[in-house]
Amino acid sequence: MGKKNYTYVWVSLIVLIFGIIVIPKIVDRIRTEKVVQNDRMNLKTNDDPLAFILQNGKKRRVPSFTFLNQDSLLISDKDYQGKVYVVEFFFTSCPSICPIMNKNLVSIQEEFSQEENFGIASFSITPDYDTPSVLKAYAERYGITDLDWNLMTGDRADIYELANAGFYIFAAENEEAPGGFEHSGLFALIDKNGYIRSRVDQFGNPIVYYRGMISEEQGTNKEGETEQISILREDIKKLLAE
Repeated sequence: MGKKNYTYVWVSLIVLIFGIIVIPKIVDRIRTEKVVQNDRMNLKTNDDPLAFILQNGKKRRVPSFTFLNQDSLLISDKDYQGKVYVVEFFFTSCPSICPIMNKNLVSIQEEFSQEENFGIASFSITPDYDTPSVLKAYAERYGITDLDWNLMTGDRADIYELANAGFYIFAAENEEAPGGFEHSGLFALIDKNGYIRSRVDQFGNPIVYYRGMISEEQGTNKEGETEQISILREDIKKLLAE
């Protein structure tokens, strides 16, 4: 038998051993969903308290702010003291993710409509256009009725400072983005004492923010990112119970 034939024999033997030993284990892992459980971010419901977000060893609080809302009333961070609330940055003329974000928040508004210690804070990243009257019309169009849901406008520099340096939620003008402005579509969850909170991933790291631009009906988006509105609901309940 030549060297070439010996090579074929050894390759065949290796393939046979692989088939006998390894393939059944792979099939078993897939059948029992162990692959999915081990390889994805674990954000399942649990009884653990939500994590604080640390910066330089200190718990991150909501920066102070004061802006006009849709009723032309001055609203500040002090108006949310003692409340659990969700923060978003949006704009009324947004043609892409904002409609999904705010429909998601309306569904959360409806679920927690009887909770006097729950609210929502929405900051416009196009404050020059989004005057109180424009925000009022937007609120009526989307069914925003909660008295503790404030859609806010004010000084442009102050709002961008709050988004990018305060919450680290990206917002910027970009002519190539839909509507001329780019933003992340993330929600921040705040506890009754003004601290930013979130659950942790399977490695024990806070997820920090919740994806607001994917609905529960969608499940996942085209990038394969999973919706997080369902876990946001669960985490709001946790903070309300604290």
